[in-house]
Amino acid sequence: MTLDRAVMVFAGIMTLLSVALTLWVSPLFMWFTVFIGFNMIQSSFTGFCPAAIVFRKLGVKTGCAFQ
Repeated sequence: MTLDRAVMVFAGIMTLLSVALTLWVSPLFMWFTVFIGFNMIQSSFTGFCPAAIVFRKLGVKTGCAFQ
């Protein structure tokens, strides 16, 4: 699995988790969903992604998006 795919999988899991927490725990978890969306948008413009940095340090091989 490349870094690009790992980041997309992680973002998807976190989005689904935040929606589940919003539904079953507290509506305030909607802000977690907003934060995830904001992070995805800013990383598409800047190329800076905190999750990519963590996955790279864990040894996931680099793809073409986060070099």
